Amino acid sequence: MKITMVDLHGQYERIREEINNAIQEVLDTTAFINGPQVKTFAQHLAEYNQVEHVVPCANGTDALQIALMALGLQPGDEVIVPVHTYVATAEVIALLRLEPIFVDCVADRFTIDVTKIEEKITPRTKAIVPVHLYGQCADMEPLMDIARRHKLYVVEDTAQAIGATYTFSNGLQQKAGCIGDIGTTSFFPSKNLGCYGDGGALFIRDHELAERARMIANHGQKIKYHHSVVGCNSRLDTMQAAILDVKLKYLDEYSAARNQAAEHYDKGLATVKGIILPQRAANSTHVFHQYTIRVQNHLRDELKSFLAEHDVPSMIYYPIPLHLQKAYAKKGQGQGTFPVAEQLSEEVLSLPMHTEMKAEEQEYIIEQIRRFFNR
Repeated sequence: MKITMVDLHGQYERIREEINNAIQEVLDTTAFINGPQVKTFAQHLAEYNQVEHVVPCANGTDALQIALMALGLQPGDEVIVPVHTYVATAEVIALLRLEPIFVDCVADRFTIDVTKIEEKITPRTKAIVPVHLYGQCADMEPLMDIARRHKLYVVEDTAQAIGATYTFSNGLQQKAGCIGDIGTTSFFPSKNLGCYGDGGALFIRDHELAERARMIANHGQKIKYHHSVVGCNSRLDTMQAAILDVKLKYLDEYSAARNQAAEHYDKGLATVKGIILPQRAANSTHVFHQYTIRVQNHLRDELKSFLAEHDVPSMIYYPIPLHLQKAYAKKGQGQGTFPVAEQLSEEVLSLPMHTEMKAEEQEYIIEQIRRFFNR
């Protein structure tokens, strides 16, 4: 039995004919750049997310950069981000000569601690970038209240939570990435909606903002050779759009499969002392991009090695908080500055999670974890 963190081949086999037909159509038309499938996929994704505009681009990191450029932020402006996230979130801020301002996270949800945002706001603060980590939304209702009071933009990093739904206290439901001013996502192959290469997109409600983002992604032009703003070259190629359009039809099915696998883990690991299972927020659905446990008593690395010895892969997302990364180190923000993120970086461990999980695979993984803690 070969256990993998993700099973893209198994997922492909189930929809092989549809995928192959979609690829063949692109090959037959040879419209490899900005072919009709790109627009079709963007329309279908907009309908799925119930958002007015989807702007495709080359990858999730580009999506974040284009979003910040479209908002017109200027060098020196501050952007608030969670300190427990993948580096791309802060990377694009620094590349644009903006200032990333880190905020600790909440231990049960893994996302930005909304109660600590206001203390970080200064006259230079212009935006907040919440990250919907591991598959569920950050606590967006109070975050949006803060943003409105302080007139701040909100750019959602939805690379790990596409398809998740956030419910406001008045009953309003909105898809992850479609709550703030701009949402961004990645179609990296291992993502819940992944292509067979690189890809990304922005979700935008405002028409003028969407047009500006499209221009930026296309060398700053709306009409060829007429460059109105400084832009970049960031395209979702036609082949990837065709593949994504097929897979989009299965996204809810994929989310259900991931939840079923998560529930299997929950049941099997519920009585294991020494780990904390991932919590579900009451106001957000979870699409389980990752099934991330917390391993207590400084045993995480030992458990990871034990699992590897028994042919069970696992991953640490993420082992070093951003404020302790050399590229983002600041005076006065050393060890101890963000205690929750630092603790999580020593405890989090993601178990295999994908749409093709088999019960016998999970039973074996659960058995090995139990064996480790029963030694």
